[in-house]
Amino acid sequence: MLKEMPEKALQVLKKENIKELRPAQEKAIKAGLFKGKNLLVCTPTASGKTLIAEMAAAKNILEGRGKAIYIVPLVALASEKHKEFKRKYRDLFNIALSIGDYDSSDKHLIDADLIICTAEKLDSLIRHHTPWLKFVSLVVIDEIHLMNDVSRGPTLEIIITVLKKLLPKVQIIGLSATIGNPYELAEWLNAELVLDTWRPVPLKKGVYLQGEIEFEKE
Repeated sequence: MLKEMPEKALQVLKKENIKELRPAQEKAIKAGLFKGKNLLVCTPTASGKTLIAEMAAAKNILEGRGKAIYIVPLVALASEKHKEFKRKYRDLFNIALSIGDYDSSDKHLIDADLIICTAEKLDSLIRHHTPWLKFVSLVVIDEIHLMNDVSRGPTLEIIITVLKKLLPKVQIIGLSATIGNPYELAEWLNAELVLDTWRPVPLKKGVYLQGEIEFEKE
């Protein structure tokens, strides 16, 4: 599988000295990750979802296809991702964080290749007719299951709808470990659904009582 990957995407793996892909990553590639297909990736925590998005972003940016936006639900998580991506990829492309003033169009982001922000901030940028939005080729939505959240869901749904109108050719990648209706959401996104149950460590269920844990028998 690695031999079949685009050279620009392989640079992401080389950065972390990754020699082998995880099942969800292989499925995402087969589903059209590097062909501009929309994807909805529903796999367990720590199964490698973020790397799927990183590979797609690197390919798009380094091949000159356009900017990438990475949407996260919380400001704290946006700051964390910004530090992580800067550590990994600062020598490959420009990475920026946009979480501040909702009354600003953040024109300076014209020089950024990968922009990390919250859904609320992106909503603000769209409303301010930010000029660099037309250069966006990839949008990653982390924790996309929050579309079901009564407070955040409507904003997320609106910006996805607007982006699909503004950028008909944009590639959308949704990531989540807990989607209750993956097939319906994939259909709405016009996305290929990537499902997998592999996780790096076994998950066991048990009951804790008086200092002891009794696990379910397999």
